Amino acid sequence: MKDTADWPKYTLESLVYHEAIPGHHFQVSVQQEIEDMPLIRNMIWFVDYGEGWALYTEELAVEMGMYDNDPLGDLGRLRMELYRAARLVVDTGLHDQKWTRQQAIDWMVAATGETLPSITREIDRYSVWPGQATSYKIGMIKFQRLRQQAEHELGAKFEERAFHDELLVAGPMPMSVLEARMDEWIEAQK
Repeated sequence: MKDTADWPKYTLESLVYHEAIPGHHFQVSVQQEIEDMPLIRNMIWFVDYGEGWALYTEELAVEMGMYDNDPLGDLGRLRMELYRAARLVVDTGLHDQKWTRQQAIDWMVAATGETLPSITREIDRYSVWPGQATSYKIGMIKFQRLRQQAEHELGAKFEERAFHDELLVAGPMPMSVLEARMDEWIEAQK
């Protein structure tokens, strides 16, 4: 965070769910408890896995009722959803549609209402890391689909805690590997 003014108070709950519990802090804490994890696996950050989990947990906060009596916090969550949708447009605009840096900045400021300095920092980040912003959403969608699949195939046998434990217990991995792992887990639960 270069400037705390970039994060109005009403967005902080969503940020905490993403960065702390049940997001990154929880995920990395589980990862650090894995015995015999090769050092390289602890050093690699699979963006779609890590950031996908954090976005997925923002949705879990909604399911858990964390915003039920907090309309301002829910507005902050919705603001973050708008911001992430705009990032998808900018990421593809820069790397597929060949937008200039200034086009991306102008578009995102207009779409989100965020400050020019904040958006400029973000655009500079996306410019040097193609697909980074998009991978957040791809990972989140994969986690959601894996859950839908598990709920559908297991029916009454589906246990949310056991499902989430299984997603995290082996640490970060490519999503195709996670999908195969979860397919095996679903079969074992049947």
